[in-house]
Amino acid sequence: MQTLTITDAKKNLGRWLLAAAEGKDIGIICGADIIALRKVTVESADYAQRQYGVTDGQLDAFSRSTDRRYQKLKHDGNLTVTTHEELRRLLAKAARD
Repeated sequence: MQTLTITDAKKNLGRWLLAAAEGKDIGIICGADIIALRKVTVESADYAQRQYGVTDGQLDAFSRSTDRRYQKLKHDGNLTVTTHEELRRLLAKAARD
C-alpha cells in the first residue's frame, strides 16, 4: 500500500484518485489511522435513497411514471436515436444559441 500524508495527498489528489480508481492501494495517514482510497460502485437507486432519503415506494412510482412517459413518446414517434458525436454537436449548438 502506498501511504501518504494529508499534505502529500492534497498536492496530487487527482493523481492518487486515478491510481485508486485503477485498483492501486492508496492510504492517507490521518493521526494514528490510515484511511484507504477505494473506488466504489454507486447505483442510482442506492444513491437516491442515501442522498435524498427516497423511499422504495417513491422510487417505484418514479420508475413507473418514467416508463409511461417513455412508452408514450415511443408510441407517438417522438423518440430519436442519435450517436455520441451527434449528441455532442447538438449540445454544442444549444450552448451557442
